[in-house]
Amino acid sequence: MYLTGVRADASLKGGPARRVLTGNVLALGLVSLVTDVSAEMVSSVLPAYLVLGLHLSVAQYGAVDGLYTGATALTRLVGGYAADRFRQRKAVAAVGYGLSALAKFGLLCTGSAPAAIGAVLAADRTGKGLRTAPRDALITLSVPEERLGRAFGAHRALDSLGAFAGPIVALGVLALAGGAGRSYDAVFVASACFALLGIVLLALFVRDRRDPLPPEAVSPRAALRLLGRGRFRAVCAAAALLGTATIGDGFVYLVLQRRDDLPVTAFPLLAVGTALAYLLLAPPLGRLADRVGRRPVALGGYAALLAVYLLLATGHGSPWCVLLLYGAFYAATDGVLMAIAGPLLPPELRTSGLALVQTGQAMAYLLSSALFGLAWQSWGTAPACLAAAGAAAVALAASIPLLERSKDVRK
Repeated sequence: MYLTGVRADASLKGGPARRVLTGNVLALGLVSLVTDVSAEMVSSVLPAYLVLGLHLSVAQYGAVDGLYTGATALTRLVGGYAADRFRQRKAVAAVGYGLSALAKFGLLCTGSAPAAIGAVLAADRTGKGLRTAPRDALITLSVPEERLGRAFGAHRALDSLGAFAGPIVALGVLALAGGAGRSYDAVFVASACFALLGIVLLALFVRDRRDPLPPEAVSPRAALRLLGRGRFRAVCAAAALLGTATIGDGFVYLVLQRRDDLPVTAFPLLAVGTALAYLLLAPPLGRLADRVGRRPVALGGYAALLAVYLLLATGHGSPWCVLLLYGAFYAATDGVLMAIAGPLLPPELRTSGLALVQTGQAMAYLLSSALFGLAWQSWGTAPACLAAAGAAAVALAASIPLLERSKDVRK
């Protein structure tokens, strides 16, 4: 494994470094792995804690969940622009990882106040917003275009390994700590320690790529002009449209818990099931995307999400069947959409462009999460899930011609 001694752009030059899981891809994957252990330790228990513990309504949870992800919207743009403007993708990502680590310590001070919890979670997601685009840009600049699907698949597999381990670690910490209040504090401290380890790995092993550029090459106006590129604009529109059909993980798990009357203690294991499916499917789906085209793989992922909503609405399918489809959705879409967008962007504005795609998704998610919470509270679980399925079907149909225009890169 090549962690040191491999330049960020070494994989562009052939030889052993052309293998996908080397250099920056591996280093960034390990950073994401331990950071996701940290994040999932908290998020896997959060829906049950807020709804079943603090007795928030599902509408209130929808607002908190939407803020949790929507808080990344504008910071993605800020992080993307700063990374490109100052040629400091690694430094901007480090700031994002550091802010998320501080937020984990902040959870120790919130008590049971929903507003304080929401503020700390917003800070955590702000850190995620700052780091995501620079991280994905470094991946796109570290491998040849025809291998981007594999690279993102490998990275997301390591990321999902952390998501798989996080809830298990959280359950272990809860069992060892004993006592409700003290147990949650122990989870938050352990989560912060994993987050700090991710920062150390980033500092030691990730290499930045700093091509010399004239000062005028990167500006807010230049970044916005990217939307004037028809193919890239189509990807942004499709990503935002599909984002409106995506509800939060917590909602999926809450519906499963109530539908099948699962014990609250088993709640974190639902996230483990999704992460396991994601882990196993991300590498082969990444290879498939490079081989047959990224557009059909991404659309197939959203078709899996539509199936999840239908199973939740009708009460059919075991929890593990739902979680398998849900993990397949993430494996087929998360990195693949970035692999579609990356080659459409010039290197000097790669981070800003990916931030535009991710911002559209985050804004759409904020809206969809809040609306789903209101629909659940007003209509009930099954009608809300049917409405989500209808929205997913419409978004899927409308995005097909948009992604067709992108002419995604193939091997």
